[in-house]
Amino acid sequence: MSVDMTRGGLLVALAVFGVIVYELRTVLDFLGVELPLIPYMGAVFALAGVVLWLVTLTGGWRAEPESDEPA
Repeated sequence: MSVDMTRGGLLVALAVFGVIVYELRTVLDFLGVELPLIPYMGAVFALAGVVLWLVTLTGGWRAEPESDEPA
């Protein structure tokens, strides 16, 4: 099994997820619940590591489309 998402697409998705988590932290801070930033940053990096590990386990990135024609 290979992943059809490009590396750039995955990195953009992780960046968007990180921004959403940061904004949720900002909203909670505005509501009076102060939360430290470091655990959130750690969670985003841990998520990125787990996703890349799963991609590696499932066959890695598909660099070129497979074709039945000989080269």
